Amino acid sequence: MADAKKNAARCRATIVFVDESGFSERPAVRRTWAPRGQTPVLTHRFRSWNNLSVIGALAYRARSRQHARVFLMTHPGAVRSPQVVRFLRHLRRHIRGRVVLLWDGLHAHRSLETRAYVEAQSSWLTVHRLPAYAPELNPVEGMWAWCKGTAAANLCPDSLGPVRHQLCLGRRRLGRHPDRLHGFLHKAGLFI
Repeated sequence: MADAKKNAARCRATIVFVDESGFSERPAVRRTWAPRGQTPVLTHRFRSWNNLSVIGALAYRARSRQHARVFLMTHPGAVRSPQVVRFLRHLRRHIRGRVVLLWDGLHAHRSLETRAYVEAQSSWLTVHRLPAYAPELNPVEGMWAWCKGTAAANLCPDSLGPVRHQLCLGRRRLGRHPDRLHGFLHKAGLFI
């Protein structure tokens, strides 16, 4: 990973960490406040286990004054190769110049469709795989913990729409507080 970071700085490339996570209609229960004597009660209807998959990225440019940026893309169901390719196209629209992408060994990252797309985009995209069983090296894991513990905490929706809305609001909050994003990067061992 150190070589990828050094090469990105030399090429003035943007370093992008990618990871996937899932959210559901079941609330992530966290400690909250309430007026004294009134215990907060979360009421939700457990009908089925509908889930929302989210592909997230944390991007920063080495040796740049531009703060880190967050990218999210949601869709129902599991993450498959078409969603990964769609997300990479989304990144290309928003990030100019060379990109060094770091992600885990998810099957959708290693599929024929994804590899063919990555090879076709080799003029601007370089992909490196993070070591297996090392989620602490990916700063997006910290972002997921923040989203589940803050942005979508204690949310009892009837559908996935409010979950998606809370994630969008959380992405905006993170964009307005680059110090949190730098904290995620710092926790993963990256000092910018």
